[in-house]
Amino acid sequence: MKAKAAISDGHGEFYFDSITLGKPAPNEVLVQIKASGICHTDYDHRRHLKLFAVMGHEGAGVVLQTGENVSTVKPGDRVLLNWAIPCGECFQCVRGAENICENRPAVHLENRTCRGEPIKASFGLGTMATHAIVPQQAVVKIDIEIPFHSAAILGCGVMTGFGSVTNAAKVTPGSSVVVLGTGGVGLSVIQAAVYARTGKIIAVDVKPNRLELAKAFGATDAVLADPYDVGLLRAAQKIKEMTGGRGADYAFECTAVPELGSTPLSMIRNGGTAVGVSGIEQKINFDMELFEWDKLYINPLYGQCRPQTDFPILLNLYAQQQLKLDEMVTRTYRLENLETAFSDMLAGRNAKGVLLMD
Repeated sequence: MKAKAAISDGHGEFYFDSITLGKPAPNEVLVQIKASGICHTDYDHRRHLKLFAVMGHEGAGVVLQTGENVSTVKPGDRVLLNWAIPCGECFQCVRGAENICENRPAVHLENRTCRGEPIKASFGLGTMATHAIVPQQAVVKIDIEIPFHSAAILGCGVMTGFGSVTNAAKVTPGSSVVVLGTGGVGLSVIQAAVYARTGKIIAVDVKPNRLELAKAFGATDAVLADPYDVGLLRAAQKIKEMTGGRGADYAFECTAVPELGSTPLSMIRNGGTAVGVSGIEQKINFDMELFEWDKLYINPLYGQCRPQTDFPILLNLYAQQQLKLDEMVTRTYRLENLETAFSDMLAGRNAKGVLLMD
């Protein structure tokens, strides 16, 4: 079948074209995409990785067709898509680390083509298209009432932020938490901190409107940072003053700004935990003195997601009105307006933007 897609051209730009998806092979699922989240990772892949691929890795939609051996979903099921696709059998999956699977299932290359040539899909999904063909391990059935645009954002940003708190850092009740950067991922960290029954949740950002949104999502305190404060050391001093002079128990970096990679270490107490949530991949310089006095820095991938375990939990929290997703999607776009959506994301105009395919 034919599908319209946003395609990165391998030279830092993208264009729209038609792709052809074959009949699902064994273990494959054909999904009509209804909504696709817009993430910094999508922009980075387009600009820096030079991939010729269907773009997008956050999505939700409806199953149209399944191949042989597919038992988890059937045609007509509403599903969200997961980009860290676990095989369930490798060393990492068996020990419960499905997010770092060593043998991720993939779609047969001949089942996704553009102008007669095989084409890859971002993170094996390619959700910035009207349709996608994916391994069955990439889909999680949706059993609650939820708009597709809200379900789509669970697949990366929300899971990354929420899981970094609950799965990776294992934040304890009554503790103090700093959230550096209050975009979609940071807001998810804040909501997870509320869920974990922490005491003080301090949001840090350079944009006043983002801090107001952070308070609406559960932050108890806010620090307006100066963008010219190198390493946000003055902001770190304010946080120490707000936490009895010691620093916070936990600090989460959610900015994706390389220069702030070490900043959470300056905001935690001795013996505290700093968490790199945003996935900074560039080389950065660290002052090793920041690690002194038993401080711990962890860098979890995708909130240590276990798709069939974690997504039902998040969906149920939404159904119980304990997880704000509708409120996080501050603007939606048509697929053909993707360039505008990227511009709004880079300018910080949205908590989360989403493409709608209908």
